[in-house]
Amino acid sequence: MSAEIVHLEPGNLRHEYGLDTQRLQPWAVLNAPFESSWALARPRTRSTLHSHHEHEIFVAIRGSAVIECDGKRAPFGAGDIAFLPPGQEHRLLNDGDKEFMFYSVWWDEEMAEKFIARNREEVQA
Repeated sequence: MSAEIVHLEPGNLRHEYGLDTQRLQPWAVLNAPFESSWALARPRTRSTLHSHHEHEIFVAIRGSAVIECDGKRAPFGAGDIAFLPPGQEHRLLNDGDKEFMFYSVWWDEEMAEKFIARNREEVQA
């Protein structure tokens, strides 16, 4: 059996929250209690300031940027991980001359419940 792979498709990124993204989950072959996407902040761009009910983690992959959370800013670069709790207003700022890439993972109780229910079905089958 070979590994199931989703390839990053830079030519097919969609624009959301002021960034270019590619959604990775939900994915038919993977029962996961979360959703995720690749995100690319082009040079001199800022994501939309927003908050939501999900928990979220950013994993910085390439480049450097700044994360703004509830009005406070912190440097964020390749190898860093940031946790954004539900309700926290946040955005990403890339004021540099190079693109910044990160992986975003988010989850909530409903996603966890769906994961548990599907996992039980698969075990019982």
